[in-house]
Amino acid sequence: MARVKGGFVRTRRRKRILKLAKGYFGSKHRLFKSAKEQVMNSLLYAYRDRRQKKRDFRKLWITRINAAARQNGLSYSKFMYGLKLAGVEVNRKMLADLAVNDIGAFNSLAGVAKDKLNASA
Repeated sequence: MARVKGGFVRTRRRKRILKLAKGYFGSKHRLFKSAKEQVMNSLLYAYRDRRQKKRDFRKLWITRINAAARQNGLSYSKFMYGLKLAGVEVNRKMLADLAVNDIGAFNSLAGVAKDKLNASA
């Protein structure tokens, strides 16, 4: 059986990896072996961090809502519970946006939450 050198296939495979490694520091974008290792890690980080980004944004929203709620004399948990009792279905992303950009609207929501908490107590 004839010997297979795999010239074109091997070249194409290496070019693909080195193209993905473009912009990496040092030998990570020049040498195939280190470039391959770094590309594999980078793809794993990208997959992991697409999920982590969602967690990070939720934490940021909760922090912003908590800060604005405390200016109205409520903790985050009591504020959210008051909104639930009042039947207000606004997600955390929108609440955080109101807390930063439209404090008047957020204060009115905090008033609604306070009223419901006092009524239920």
